[in-house]
Amino acid sequence: MNNKSVPLSRRTFLCGTGVALALPWFETFAADSPFSDETPKRFVSVYHPDGVGLPLNSDPAWKDWSWFPRGGERDFELTKVLDVLEPLRSDITIYSGLSHPAVRKVHGHSNADQYLTGAATGGHGPYKNSISLDQVYAEHAGEFTRHSSLVMSTNGGIGGPRGAQTQSFNREGRPIPAMNKPKQIFETLFVTSSKDAAARLARSKSALDLLIDNTRSLGRQLSRHDHETLKQYLDAVRDTEMKLAKAQKWIDTPISEVDTRNLHLDAEPKEARLYFQTMYELIYLAFLSDSTRVATFQLGRENGEGPHDLLSMAVGLGGAHGLTHAVKKPDGWKNLGTYNRYQAEEFGRIAQRLKDTPEPTGNGNMLDNTFTMHGSASSSFHLSRNYPIVSAGGKNLGFTNGRYLKFGKGNEDNQAGAGIVTDAGWRGKIEAEELPLAQLFVTILQRLGVETDSFAGYTGTLNRV
Repeated sequence: MNNKSVPLSRRTFLCGTGVALALPWFETFAADSPFSDETPKRFVSVYHPDGVGLPLNSDPAWKDWSWFPRGGERDFELTKVLDVLEPLRSDITIYSGLSHPAVRKVHGHSNADQYLTGAATGGHGPYKNSISLDQVYAEHAGEFTRHSSLVMSTNGGIGGPRGAQTQSFNREGRPIPAMNKPKQIFETLFVTSSKDAAARLARSKSALDLLIDNTRSLGRQLSRHDHETLKQYLDAVRDTEMKLAKAQKWIDTPISEVDTRNLHLDAEPKEARLYFQTMYELIYLAFLSDSTRVATFQLGRENGEGPHDLLSMAVGLGGAHGLTHAVKKPDGWKNLGTYNRYQAEEFGRIAQRLKDTPEPTGNGNMLDNTFTMHGSASSSFHLSRNYPIVSAGGKNLGFTNGRYLKFGKGNEDNQAGAGIVTDAGWRGKIEAEELPLAQLFVTILQRLGVETDSFAGYTGTLNRV
C-alpha cells in the first residue's frame, strides 16, 4: 500500500465485512475533526458490588488486606489490595468519608441503584430514582458524538428496583438498559449497514409519528390514574424521538475506525480475564474514536447471583458475592482482598491505556482529559457508609492526583464499621460523620463543563479535590 496516495484524515480506514479497521493514530487526523480546537472531556464510572474488605486493625489480615491505604494525604501506603495501582500513583486519588445521606441506613444489597444518583431509593416500599451523574454529563456532551453514552454491565439489562443491573438513569429516573455482550457493544459502536439504515430510520420515524397522534387522541378518554401511566409512556416515546433525531444527524457520517487486535468479542464472564479486558477495551476504543465521551460499567448487581458471580474465577476463587460472607473463614479476608485487587488491576489497565495514548489535539494524553472513577456503595459487609472510591486522571480538568483524601470526622482510620461479618452489623449505629458524595459529583460536573452548583439536592463542591 502506498501511503502517499492516501489522504490522511480522521476517517481514513480499510473496510471489510462491515468492520472499519484503523490506520495507526496520527496527529494529522485531528485536523479533520469538526471539534479539533477543543479536546474532548470524558467521564467513566465503574461500579463493583458487595463492597470491600475492611478487617479490624487488631486482625492480622488488616496489614495486607484492608482496602483503604494507611498514612496521610501524600505519604499514604497502599496495601496489597491497591498496590497494583502504585505505577499510577501520581495519577490516582483515593477517597474516604463519602456516602449518600439518603441511604446510609439501607442494607448494601439494596443500594447500588443510587450510587450515581444520590436518590432516596430506600430499602423497601415505593421506589423512585433520579438522573445519574453520567446522564447529566451526557446531556451536555452528547451532541458532539454519535452515542450520547455507553452503558455497560456484566449482567445486562436493567434488573429491578433496588437490584439494578445498570448504573445509568435518565432525567425521569428510569433505568437505561446496559449492554453486556462484547459483540453487541462492538457492533453498536463500529458496525453499520448504511445501505438500509436511512430507510429503517424513516420507517421508525413515521411509525413513531403515528403512535404519538394515537396517544394524544386516546388521552381524552382516560382516567386520572391512566393519564399518569400515559405520561410515563410518552416520556419513553420522547426518549425514542431524541434517539431518532440523533440517529438522523449521524446517519451519513462514516463509522469511526478502530484497531480490533485486542478484542475478544465472544468472551463471556466465565472467561473472566478475557471478558474484563475486552469490556474495558471497548470503552477505550469508544473514547479513542470519539464515538462517545461518557461510559458506565457495572461489574455486577447487588443481592444476587448472576454472570458477575463468575468474575472471581479470574483469580481462581469461587462466587464473587460469597467472598464477602466468608471473611472469617481461613484466608477469608485475603480471598476478598485478592478479588478487590484484581478489580483494581483491571481499572489500572484502562487508566494506563489512556495515559499511553496522546490526544490528537496535542493537549496531553487521554487520561489527562478523562475522569475515571471506580467504586462501590458499600464498604464493610453491606454497610452503606464510607464508599470505597478511587479515581484516575483528569489533570487537564483541574484534578490534582497522587493523594489520599479523607473527609468527615470520626473515622480517619476507617475502623468505624470495620470487621462486620454478619447482617446485624450494618444495623449498628455509626457515630462518624461523612460528607455527601453529591458534592464530589458537583465538582466533577463543573470541571467537565456543566454549569451547575447542585446535585441530588446538595449544593456546593468538595473542598481539596
